[in-house]
Amino acid sequence: MTPNDAASQPEAAGRPAASAAPATPAASAAPAAPAAPAAPAAPAALPASESTSPARPATAQDPQSAPRAASRPARRRRGTATDLALIATFAALLAVCAILPAISVGPVPITLQTLAVMLTGAVLGARRGFLSVALYLALGAIGLPIFTGGAAGLAPFAGPSVGYLVAFPFAAAATGFIVERLPRRRIATSIPLVFLAGLAASFIFIHPLGILGMSWRLDLTLQQAFLADLVFWPGDVIKNLLMAIIATAVHRAFPSLLPLRAAQRTSSAAPLPGETESSAARA
Repeated sequence: MTPNDAASQPEAAGRPAASAAPATPAASAAPAAPAAPAAPAAPAALPASESTSPARPATAQDPQSAPRAASRPARRRRGTATDLALIATFAALLAVCAILPAISVGPVPITLQTLAVMLTGAVLGARRGFLSVALYLALGAIGLPIFTGGAAGLAPFAGPSVGYLVAFPFAAAATGFIVERLPRRRIATSIPLVFLAGLAASFIFIHPLGILGMSWRLDLTLQQAFLADLVFWPGDVIKNLLMAIIATAVHRAFPSLLPLRAAQRTSSAAPLPGETESSAARA
């Protein structure tokens, strides 16, 4: 090796290689770039029924709610059928009371129709009582011989008793309206209140309209018609007392026969048979 070669070796050893050059401060301070996240895998294709319908949260259902919801339409149908049967039954009762032998005291005889009218309202309530008496009048008007003395058609509505006939459905509704609002716990033992309800309806509707009808059809003054109507008053008192006794006995035997008002229905809602107290409170 020549002297020149020996001199060049220390020089080369003192000069660092280019590949081993240290990194600049800026390059060493820069953090490493994070790796790009992997693309999510495409979801599997769902059936059309699942992909279009929104997700529904799973909710715990009351096991008693399904039978209770299913029983409501059935109870409604039974209630409608029961109402129709009661309306028809009391219309038939009115017909029987009208056909029974009457006491002749003048142009308008004394019959048991007033007793049946008030009893219908007191037992069935305002709405069903009105419909029952209206059904009776409609059946008689179309030709059934169910008016006093077996009369039928529109002739009784042109006679002196027209005012009483027109007043019957309103008197039944008024009696039912009052009786429905009597204290529910006392209705089975409160004969005086039911009696006063029937008497009030009788003197509000039956007697005033009966007086007007007699004045119109018999060509009487109102005073003369009033005097002719006085003969019915003692009998009406007795018939309303009998009505109150019978209605009270019916209410005692069938407590749910008289319809409840909306407020009473909400406050006295009872659970279905088989429901526990906790499920009824939860419902």
